[in-house]
Amino acid sequence: MSIEAKIEGNKLIITCDLEEPVPSSSGKTLVVASTRGNMRTALTVDGKPLTIGLNAYIPK
Repeated sequence: MSIEAKIEGNKLIITCDLEEPVPSSSGKTLVVASTRGNMRTALTVDGKPLTIGLNAYIPK
């Protein structure tokens, strides 16, 4: 999965590819985008590295 993140002004903008829906580990939802855990970025906030954890899902 390709994920891009950037900071513009006071906004964090995340762009990611949508995937074919797959069942979540619990089976209650269908995941359409995920970092599959936390992803460290090259971005910084207050001089500290920014980590993103993303899950986008739909009801089953």
